[in-house]
Amino acid sequence: MRAMRVHQLGAGLVLDEVPRPVPGPGQVLLKVHACGVNFADTLIVRGRYQEKPALPFAPGMEVCATVAALGDGVEVPRPGTRVAANCGAGGFADYAVANAAACVAVPDAMTDTQAAAFQVAYGTSHLALGYKARLQPGERLLVLGAAGGVGLTAVEIGKLMGAEVIAVARGAERLEQPRAKGADHLLDSETSDIRAAVKALGGADVVYDPVGGEAWKAALRAANPEARLIPIGFASGEIPQIPANILLVKNLTVIGFYWGAYYRFKPEVLAASLRELIGWFEAGKIAPHVSHTVPLAEAGRALELLESRRATGKVVLAI
Repeated sequence: MRAMRVHQLGAGLVLDEVPRPVPGPGQVLLKVHACGVNFADTLIVRGRYQEKPALPFAPGMEVCATVAALGDGVEVPRPGTRVAANCGAGGFADYAVANAAACVAVPDAMTDTQAAAFQVAYGTSHLALGYKARLQPGERLLVLGAAGGVGLTAVEIGKLMGAEVIAVARGAERLEQPRAKGADHLLDSETSDIRAAVKALGGADVVYDPVGGEAWKAALRAANPEARLIPIGFASGEIPQIPANILLVKNLTVIGFYWGAYYRFKPEVLAASLRELIGWFEAGKIAPHVSHTVPLAEAGRALELLESRRATGKVVLAI
């Protein structure tokens, strides 16, 4: 089979011919149709992510695939079932393996591309805003990086949960997608003083931040008393240091959140979230935005689209 693999961290991807993987106990073999590309993949190929696969490896966390074979102890999903799956790594390939428990049946109305773009972005925002931050109707939600994969879903889900959403993104063109997803206020990070603009709107009750760096510092200062702040990622490249004195004076709560960890210690929470999200999709309440679909052999270009911030929403590899 074909696989786009990393042989040396930071040296790019190589198209290899390799044997198909063999599913172990509790796993399934998947024939991959499409693979969602996440900002985390750009970090994994450089060895800068919290999880570090052994070299050589194929990146690719989330796929839409057909179950091709079952490992020992697995009865469902049955071979031939079309699923969305989180495989952690290995999705940039014709075949991949995943834990059977990490596979979710895909409804007929969802295309392969949509299914590959669905789990990580929507799952992250849904659990972060609902399960962790307890976002309430009428609260003011500040979304940084609102044109990106997770940021755009945070805008969409925040509106569904009844929040007043302030979307921040770089450039007027990138703000069009948050506008289309229902954001109430749009701030261009290139031209706006985020702190002043958010305070003028009444401050933020919940902050959703995939960016870090200076944007986090501005959001911290614009947060209302008793606000909840969720660091989702650090696309700026700067992991912020959080001053405890500001937390103390303003009675703020910073919430640690890593979506993928729920597969290990609370899979039932993640499963319930995905069931609700698929129900929302089938009801027409949410719809993934995919700005670029790229063939497997051009996976390096897919990563560059994310790093250069030329993509909005999701980038998907067509396998």
